[in-house]
Amino acid sequence: MSRFFKELDYRPTPLGALTLRWRMDPVSGEEIYEIKLGDDFLMSSKFTTSEKALATIALNAFGTDRVLDVVVGGLGLGYTAAAALDDARVQSLLVVDALREVIEWHNDGLLPLSNAIVSDPRTRLIHGSFFDMAKKGNAFDPECPGRRFDAILLDVDHSPSKVLHPANLEFYTVDGLSGLREQMKPGGIFALWSNEPPEESFTQTLRNVFSEARAEEVRFYNPLQENEAIQSVYVAQV
Repeated sequence: MSRFFKELDYRPTPLGALTLRWRMDPVSGEEIYEIKLGDDFLMSSKFTTSEKALATIALNAFGTDRVLDVVVGGLGLGYTAAAALDDARVQSLLVVDALREVIEWHNDGLLPLSNAIVSDPRTRLIHGSFFDMAKKGNAFDPECPGRRFDAILLDVDHSPSKVLHPANLEFYTVDGLSGLREQMKPGGIFALWSNEPPEESFTQTLRNVFSEARAEEVRFYNPLQENEAIQSVYVAQV
């Protein structure tokens, strides 16, 4: 291990090798945390603009006097969950992750946002498959089947068409999204992060399930590629 790089944890999982890494930019001195699954980078703390925007764009769609029960699919480094907790209207937050190891990292305080997320009494971390829980007849809250939520935020796959596992594709269909809709309160918001620019075909799929839907571009400068990155947040309302 060099003083500029550390592998904080390595775990074999059914989905592939899961790695948590820390490194320091030798020029700027910036500390960067990264999660890799196999050869795929799942998340880097160097690029968090759109992960935070997933929460802020969705929750800003509500009125100021609405108290919010929120689900986040995908814990990762915790930026979406932390952004949701920054909103005082949020009274409860369920964070679902399929990788028990990621939940353990946060419970062990290995990441910069871990303590703020885990110690917040509004938070519950749940090990499970978001996509299974979203199916018709299933539940995000195992302690309260039939519970409904104001906002459901998803950041797992790279995009609706570039998924981490082929089985996930079923979710991004009218039938798959209809199961999710059953767990949402009237006027509820579903928001989805994508690493790609908006796909009109998926926005139309959302409109076939929800009362209204749109996609917002999230732009930021990528110093590694020296260009502007364009990612997306899809927003659909019951």
